[in-house]
Amino acid sequence: MAEIIILGAGLGGTLMAYELSEQLRPEDRITVIGQGATYQFYPSNPWVAVGWRQRREIEVDLTKVMAKKNIRFITEGAERVHPAENRVQLKSGESLAYDYMIIATGPELAFDEIPGFGPQAHTQSICETGHAEQAYAAFEEFCKNPRPIVVGAAQGVSCFGPAYEFAFVLDAELRRRKIRNKVPMTFVTSEPYIGHLGLDGVGDTKGLLESALRNRHIKWVTNARVKEVTEGHMSVEELNDDASVKTTHEMDFGFSMMMPPFRGVKAVHGIEGLTNPRGFILADGYQRNPTFRNVFSIGVCVAIPPTGKTPVPVGVPKTGFMIESMVTATAHNLGAMLRGGEASIKPSWNAICLADFGDTGVAFVAQPQLPPRNANWAAQGKWVHLAKIGFEKYFLHKIKVGKSEPFYERLMLKMARIHKFENGGH
Repeated sequence: MAEIIILGAGLGGTLMAYELSEQLRPEDRITVIGQGATYQFYPSNPWVAVGWRQRREIEVDLTKVMAKKNIRFITEGAERVHPAENRVQLKSGESLAYDYMIIATGPELAFDEIPGFGPQAHTQSICETGHAEQAYAAFEEFCKNPRPIVVGAAQGVSCFGPAYEFAFVLDAELRRRKIRNKVPMTFVTSEPYIGHLGLDGVGDTKGLLESALRNRHIKWVTNARVKEVTEGHMSVEELNDDASVKTTHEMDFGFSMMMPPFRGVKAVHGIEGLTNPRGFILADGYQRNPTFRNVFSIGVCVAIPPTGKTPVPVGVPKTGFMIESMVTATAHNLGAMLRGGEASIKPSWNAICLADFGDTGVAFVAQPQLPPRNANWAAQGKWVHLAKIGFEKYFLHKIKVGKSEPFYERLMLKMARIHKFENGGH
């Protein structure tokens, strides 16, 4: 019998539990350790933050589905991982031993790294559904007295898509309320150029996103390092290519949502051989830790080197398709190892993104995620907005019923066909 712990019950951890359950021997057991019993569909958080979705519509109680799949589910969270001892210490003080562990914690949101940052201070967040709910309350108050808005992604971010989405969704909602003309907007990003996305661009994301910002009268600052935020004011340094300060922007705002820096969670941070200096999990091509060979990792918590040097640190995003490929590879590799075999499957690490703009959107495919690529394209249209709505409904259903079947690969093939048709193919 093998005891397998999955640390984290977000997108990666939940899918990991579902898919791995089909690879186990009858005597093996999975234990999932989450922070609470509720799964949150984070891609819908920008909609929650403007009132287009309510929290209950994008949350799933995992208790019943985990029980139905015979998965032990612990919701108190982990205090510390002890990989040299093959155990996880829970917040209650109890320890659980394991034969194999899969870390799928996602990141810790490092609001404290920038003075005045975060929903407990002076900027809003959409990184958690509770944060998005709080942002909506602040947005409703803002609309009573419209003023400038600052939206974007700070230094140390490794997920830029939601920042762009929220800027465009805000624009759409302000137009619906007929107050857009009263709200100057600025997009602030640590990217070296608009549309970099932590991927050095995908297709013409630079041109597409610059055009989208320009058409919506949203100004931007790139190579941006947020220095400090006080109530209603943000100080931003714009850097040159050599990382020297080019200029400092002093921005007043009535509402601001900024993506914060990411780092590894406290339960794993600082464990030699397990994490890099930021606390992200080191993994080989099979998602396996090079030091602790019975530890795997999937999702946002995985350490991936940046695409190249940039004036401001820019992380690499882990999109849903990439995470799903990590899940499948890990499930099959662990299943083989339990039967005396070896890890032999590597994840594809392709990227698919549907970026909703409120009434239109941009979709892109990067195969593989890091350049040079075999497939590298981006497209835009109202179909992206509709596809995102359909994707939300399908994925929430998948989580509720415990489906383990891959979804993103089929989505990529469908999007590739759309792209081919739009460019004169059949």
